[in-house]
Amino acid sequence: MTNSIRRVGMVAKSASREAVRSAHELADWLERRGITAALEETVIRASESKFEGEEYDPQRDYDLLIVLGGDGTLLAAGRAVRAGVPILGVNLGRLGFLTEIGRAELYPSLVEVLAGRFQVEERSLLEITVVRADGGTDSYRVFNDAVIAKSALSRIIELTLKANGGLVTTYRSDGLIISTPTGSTAYSLSAGGPIVNPLLPVVLLTPICPHTFSLRPIVVPDESLIEVTLETQDAEVYLTLDGQEGTMLAYRDTVRLTKADTGVRLVRLSGRSFYDSLRGKLRWGG
Repeated sequence: MTNSIRRVGMVAKSASREAVRSAHELADWLERRGITAALEETVIRASESKFEGEEYDPQRDYDLLIVLGGDGTLLAAGRAVRAGVPILGVNLGRLGFLTEIGRAELYPSLVEVLAGRFQVEERSLLEITVVRADGGTDSYRVFNDAVIAKSALSRIIELTLKANGGLVTTYRSDGLIISTPTGSTAYSLSAGGPIVNPLLPVVLLTPICPHTFSLRPIVVPDESLIEVTLETQDAEVYLTLDGQEGTMLAYRDTVRLTKADTGVRLVRLSGRSFYDSLRGKLRWGG
């Protein structure tokens, strides 16, 4: 079997014994086929099995990255991986829109991948800069969504939304979800946002419990410069990124979002379409 995959990185949910065990077994399987396997440090430490291979470094170049876990594990890996590295997601959780295959399909699917029989799907990322009222800045990247929301004890907050420098509206709400198409089936969907094909070049803006019923979710081109400014004083407001990291926002802080120059490349080989996933995971009829 000839192929161009000679170095494989592996990330797994270190809190899952199944994921850690599967990662070590897979590393052995790859090494026996002359393929270098690099394991994430937390996965090496989480196992009693001895691993003498190299440690996975997201800044290095790999021919393939295998992620064992659920969508959350893949989100974190996708934000950190070096641009251009294709990612194969293995679903060990319950509901996954990003992970491509299940545990039982892992080795048959890898045979196909190593033979070059797969496709790559490009997914967009958002580049986020928090511009503080005092002049400081913080930078992040998101795969699913950026959520601006008040704490449980805060009253309704006010957010000014601009697109390409022009005023769109001022929200009085519990918050706002800014989502990539990939994230349309995550928090945005729960808040009443639309389901969007993940290959569309758009960004979704979904208010959380808006005070005015006419303020509905809107979809804008992903080339837009989106700016959201907090206009409420003395409120606990948080910016949460992919549900995994975040920061507090203060009065007049602005969250600035643009499409990232590079995206995430997901390996596709099952033949299932996005609509097949919707029917199966959301239990639609038909």
